[in-house]
Amino acid sequence: MKTHRVLLFVSFIIVLTFSSFKKDQDFSNGKFVVVLDAGHGGHDPGNLGNGYKEKDIALKIVLEVGKQLEKNPDIKVIYTRKKDVFIDLFVRGQIANKANADLFVSVHCNSHKSQAHGTETFVLGTHRNETNFEVAKKENSVIFLENDYEKNYAGFDPNSPESVMSILLSQEEYLDQSIMLASLIQNKFTHSLKRKNRGVKQAGFIVLHQTVMPSVLVETGFLSYKKEGAYLNSKKGQQQISNSIVKAILEYKNSLDENVNDYSVVNDTTKPVETITGDIIFKVQIAAGANPLETKPYNFKGLEGVSRLKDGNVYKYFYGASSNYDKIKGLEAEAAEKGYTSSFIVAFKNGEKIALVDALKTATN
Repeated sequence: MKTHRVLLFVSFIIVLTFSSFKKDQDFSNGKFVVVLDAGHGGHDPGNLGNGYKEKDIALKIVLEVGKQLEKNPDIKVIYTRKKDVFIDLFVRGQIANKANADLFVSVHCNSHKSQAHGTETFVLGTHRNETNFEVAKKENSVIFLENDYEKNYAGFDPNSPESVMSILLSQEEYLDQSIMLASLIQNKFTHSLKRKNRGVKQAGFIVLHQTVMPSVLVETGFLSYKKEGAYLNSKKGQQQISNSIVKAILEYKNSLDENVNDYSVVNDTTKPVETITGDIIFKVQIAAGANPLETKPYNFKGLEGVSRLKDGNVYKYFYGASSNYDKIKGLEAEAAEKGYTSSFIVAFKNGEKIALVDALKTATN
């Protein structure tokens, strides 16, 4: 019965997402469309660490990001909210889809009962640990404040790991771009602002699942950590965080504008490569980013046998290659042990990337 409910939710959410998606080539007049989403709002204050209101801080950051981006004549900015109002999560996705957006950026502030602090940026995917699940559960619980949430989300339960797992990797074709943007944002926070880097992570956020474009959810810091909460509540902190997000978005856009259309593979030969039989090859994607790295073990936490592929403007890094799916699952586990907890398996057929589910069907036939 539980499995049936999960499948019902998946079917419903796919229909909901794509029924709200309407291509409108005149909507942006050829501009690069960025949808900015300030988390929470209205009767949903978000977290209240140290007495600060997440909804207010997120909105101020988003409005400043939009103000700066709007100075670029090639960019059109759309907001899911510009004032203190409550917007259903599925409506936020509809706004982005109807705008045929190029990017969706959702801004939030974190909280925890410990002294945790720092920034982290999420893309849609499976949460590989309890911490990621707790963050997603907290943000997804907003649906309980919505009218007719049971109807709108077909029985989705944010407290159930099975429900959250049901939306994993629905954005597979946009995952690389989402990781690229998330990495750029984290790099700006870390190197320009010297904020503690908690990394790029994957988790099952409903608000990201609703969108059909590269999408990220930015946790700008912990209001529950006194020093960080005061920083995020300050005009200076909000300005600096906004500047970093803007620079990352512009760098992402510029990398796409270059449109190199290069496709090349660089292999590290320090580890023997398996002789591949058959036309299906599985690999473990461990990272993606805008800048090339040498495929040496010291750049990948000691992992040997890493290959690099440049697909358009995104560099993708893979650990291992095998026609044996069980073996590649083992390599995925090795990568996770090394710290690549958001790694995932991809499949290629005759050198072209294909959906993993199709590869597995072919492999078992």
